[in-house]
Amino acid sequence: MRSQFLLPLFFLLFALPTFAQNSPGQIQIPTHDVNPPNADTDEIRSHLEHEMEKKAAKERVAAIKSDTDKLLKLSTELKAYVDKSNENVLSLAVIKKADEIEKLAKSVKDKMRGPN
Repeated sequence: MRSQFLLPLFFLLFALPTFAQNSPGQIQIPTHDVNPPNADTDEIRSHLEHEMEKKAAKERVAAIKSDTDKLLKLSTELKAYVDKSNENVLSLAVIKKADEIEKLAKSVKDKMRGPN
């Protein structure tokens, strides 16, 4: 008779708490930190910023080269217009060309200074 009481008692004391801990409705959350330490994220951010700055500098240099090519072309055209004119005639096209050169030269100067 004692064994009839001991077996259910044993089950209640030892086996039931084990089943309750691993019930299917519960999700165990890991206790370790999922995110990397701040030092790693700062290093990654710094590297990305450096790469973006390098790319921006390359693009700026390419734009400067393109603009200086345009400046050369415009100044050659301006020279041709001036050579065709004389001291009494200064055409409107010459003035417009000079204005174009001035604006483009200012743009190149600003690009050479950088994003500051």
